[in-house]
Amino acid sequence: MSDSEDSRSSAAEKSVSDENPSAQSSAADGEHGEKHSAVVASHYNKIEDRGLLARKRSNIIFLRNFNNWIKSVVIVKYTALIKERTPLGSPFRVLDLCCGKGGDLCKWLNANVTHLICTDIAQVSLEQCESRFNSMYSSERDAQRRPKVEFFAADATLQQLRTKYRDPSMKLHLVSCQFAFHYSFESFKQADCMMKNAAECLEEGFYFIGTMPDAYEIMKRQRMAMSESFGNDIYNIKFICDTDNPPLFGAKYNFQLDEVVDCPEFLVHFPTFEKLALKHGLRLVEKRRFEDIFQEFSGPKQGLLEKMQALETYPPYHGRNNFEGQRKDPEQYAHVEDFAKKMSSEQNFRAGTLSLKEWEAASLYLFFAFQKMKTSYDAQGRPVYS
Repeated sequence: MSDSEDSRSSAAEKSVSDENPSAQSSAADGEHGEKHSAVVASHYNKIEDRGLLARKRSNIIFLRNFNNWIKSVVIVKYTALIKERTPLGSPFRVLDLCCGKGGDLCKWLNANVTHLICTDIAQVSLEQCESRFNSMYSSERDAQRRPKVEFFAADATLQQLRTKYRDPSMKLHLVSCQFAFHYSFESFKQADCMMKNAAECLEEGFYFIGTMPDAYEIMKRQRMAMSESFGNDIYNIKFICDTDNPPLFGAKYNFQLDEVVDCPEFLVHFPTFEKLALKHGLRLVEKRRFEDIFQEFSGPKQGLLEKMQALETYPPYHGRNNFEGQRKDPEQYAHVEDFAKKMSSEQNFRAGTLSLKEWEAASLYLFFAFQKMKTSYDAQGRPVYS
């Protein structure tokens, strides 16, 4: 994750191919998996669904909306690719892996999914997801668009999901795992199980997409801070592992994000992640940081940005130091002020933006997309991908 990237990537390739990476992991395969999974499940079960009004009052409302906009953009993109590959009126089957409270349900509705599987480790979150889904299809008109749906709680890092499907032979067109895969990198066994769950039911030519923290960016900031802990008013990362030579699996840190997250997580060494995907027949087609996605789609998807309120209007209509009763730190918007000075209409200038501290948090993340390769079998019945 620093100057030794090449040697670490070689170690990753050997570890994944040999399926014996214990020397690279700080924890034995699965030894502490159930314990950590219980911590993650307990954390997310305790987060209350406080409703839309409470979310609007959040200190990170624009950051949350921005991340949601990123998810919307990439889901729309890959939905379109899937529709191009399938005849009109064909089924569209999706696995929402680690679905949480159902934050992407509206996206699946807009994508006209015909079969949706929602699974999460947190039982309470899953129940809230199911309740939200049922409320979306309460009217008779909405019921006509209602997809087939399955909800079940499971630890995707330790359990095979397809055995829990109503039809274990079902083929999926899209698997989505948003802000969750990194929890599996506690050990090789857990990451391998999670990747198998993402890959094994995907139909050839279709996609596994997701978002997660960018380990390289995290390590870069740790080096710059010269400390085991760094962040700002809304997020903090504190390492609980050797930062000079973090292991491929089990590189643990605690991540705190305002009132939303306060939980142990693990770095994902992306070359290892990519090689693990190849082992299960997934070929990387796209890896992009959030700021790159914003750069490309902020123009074409400006209407969606505005609709989702993914950017804050600055200066606020109620004055530079106030936004809906909240005091604003002018230094957090110095970049907008500098941009305004370059505009001829500076006096009436307003722009959509994130505060510097929110942008610092948003730019921690990346998006990835894999495509399922063609599968054949050798004389021993083992899958061969091409």
